Amino acid sequence: MKTLDALVLDRLLDPLGRILTPERAKKLVKLRFDAKAQARIDQLARKCNEGELSDDERREYETYVHAIDFIAILQAKARALLKQSAMSYRR
Repeated sequence: MKTLDALVLDRLLDPLGRILTPERAKKLVKLRFDAKAQARIDQLARKCNEGELSDDERREYETYVHAIDFIAILQAKARALLKQSAMSYRR
């Protein structure tokens, strides 16, 4: 189930999803954080689970979470476009 934030982002990003080309959609689906960013996210997630985040770390972690939600919605739109393109190609 999507959170209210994710629903709002999904609605706002819908026009962007409609202008993706299959080539750009493929690149977007493959998008990943670099190792340093992923390590930091993992570190903050562990501290969050242990209740040990400072206020600054909590804000940083929330920023990562919002960015991840944003990217995940764009990637979902990209996957939908690629699926639709593949189905159209088969016809």
